[in-house]
Amino acid sequence: MLAAARGELGALAALLVLAGGALAFLDLSGDVAEGDTRAFDMAVLRVLRQPGDPSGLVGPPWLHVAAADVTALGSVTVLGLFVVLAVALMLCLKRWSEALVVLAGAGGGVAISQGLKQLFGRERPDLVYRAVEAANPSFPSGHAMLSAVVFLTLGALAARFAPRRRVKALALGAAVLLSLLVGASRVYLGVHWASDVLAGWSVGAAWAMACWLAAWAWGRWVRPRSDAPSG
Repeated sequence: MLAAARGELGALAALLVLAGGALAFLDLSGDVAEGDTRAFDMAVLRVLRQPGDPSGLVGPPWLHVAAADVTALGSVTVLGLFVVLAVALMLCLKRWSEALVVLAGAGGGVAISQGLKQLFGRERPDLVYRAVEAANPSFPSGHAMLSAVVFLTLGALAARFAPRRRVKALALGAAVLLSLLVGASRVYLGVHWASDVLAGWSVGAAWAMACWLAAWAWGRWVRPRSDAPSG
């Protein structure tokens, strides 16, 4: 009974994150469409630059290199490698539904990200602010969104099967930390507005929890029925 109750609480928490992320994205997208975030975005960008030099990043040189390294964790190439390795592991363990969830989550995340970018068509910060190259429209941040989708999905699945609470906490904490670092690096490097990253985190977390809930529902209701003896 206690295990079942904990499972229900996990599903409820995921549902709350899904709803909260969706509502946050809708609110942010409305503000961006009306131009209400412009002053906030510019203020954040300028705080991260040397006074009077929009191309000069604040902080020591090693921080600039570290930010560039961290931001690569949210690229399609690196995340694609994570997904391929995770799916291969799950297939080896005969976790078919979990492998499908990871694939659907990553593929759906890319489709949602690109669709929203084309829908809003927001321009990125001026070239003088950018420390690395970037293409495609700015809103929402694809790196922030896809890192949230992949890392949170993998973290939630790992926590689901972990036997100890400390392992569950580590899996989820690492997923959240990586997502936050990737998103923050995009603003620091000047390739995204702060509102782009906030929106990416919001919709990415919502989609990741939707995928986790699908896996949870499958394991809770569909799989037991399919495994039940007929007749």
